[in-house]
Amino acid sequence: MKILVTGGLGFIGSHTVVELQAQGYDVIVLDNLSNATLEVLDGIEKISGKRPRFEKIDLRDRTAVQAFFNTHTDIEGVIHFAASKAVGESVENPLLYYENNLSTLIYLLQELQKKPEASFIFSSSCTVYGQAKEMPIMESAPIQSAFSPYGNTKQIGEEIISDVARVSGINAIVLRYFNPIGAHESNLIGELPIGVPQNLVPFITQTAMGLRQQLSVFGDDYDTVDGTCVRDYIHVVDLAQAHVVALKRLLDKKHLEKVEVFNIGTGKGSSVLEVIRAFEKVTAKKLPYQIVGRREGDITAAYANTDKANDVLGWKATKTLEEALLNAWNWENKLRTP
Repeated sequence: MKILVTGGLGFIGSHTVVELQAQGYDVIVLDNLSNATLEVLDGIEKISGKRPRFEKIDLRDRTAVQAFFNTHTDIEGVIHFAASKAVGESVENPLLYYENNLSTLIYLLQELQKKPEASFIFSSSCTVYGQAKEMPIMESAPIQSAFSPYGNTKQIGEEIISDVARVSGINAIVLRYFNPIGAHESNLIGELPIGVPQNLVPFITQTAMGLRQQLSVFGDDYDTVDGTCVRDYIHVVDLAQAHVVALKRLLDKKHLEKVEVFNIGTGKGSSVLEVIRAFEKVTAKKLPYQIVGRREGDITAAYANTDKANDVLGWKATKTLEEALLNAWNWENKLRTP
């Protein structure tokens, strides 16, 4: 089956392409290379023994999207990763996020609704819950007012998908990620932020490598075990495998609703300081850091109840925080080795 993966050279996308090809899917990757490089294709090919087809397309170009689907009429499933994803950046540049995250989704759905049937996996986020009142967070938790434009684009995106699926042949699964980290154990693909990292773990690895002077911990006065923010950190390979399981559910017509929603996390929360200590333990590297003021858009805590994904999808995260951090560190070392 021919599967389209948008943003397929990005961090989560590239790992998902590897898992899809391992299951025998014929993958086409679209990416505008705004936060990825073509070298990622080489890594995917070395791991899986097959190079996916690639087209450089900016999904904000509606004409280009139409032309792509007019050429590739036999696509049976779409996994949509292409989006901007940094909370802090979205606060500073909201229009970039509303254009990039919503127009691209709309243009894809406009083409898919022309088909009698289509399977669509949407890359959503636990940010749709805002600061949930109860932990761990269940899929039935109320959708709170978004803390950032990024979070708002995910809320709006889910609403768009539900509205379109109701009146078309599109069937969708929305995966609400918690915090993806790590890298493929081969060290051939991993997180590759362009510029200053916006996420915790690549900033940790770059600081340990000496590329950054020190790590900033945003706030130590939250109502948590040690005052720092708590998140649910999931290994990117576990997350990638969840996409393959979800896609198969749609293609096999085992879904029970037009749009199904699943939390994808480990079910365990770790504070920023706990992540730092775990990194120091597995790498034997002392990490310089300083406590600074809170960052706008951050919530206190978020970790998943994954019972629904475990029971309905038959998927469960298997990799530990320490394993993910060691993989991320090995990937960083490989990047910096001549």
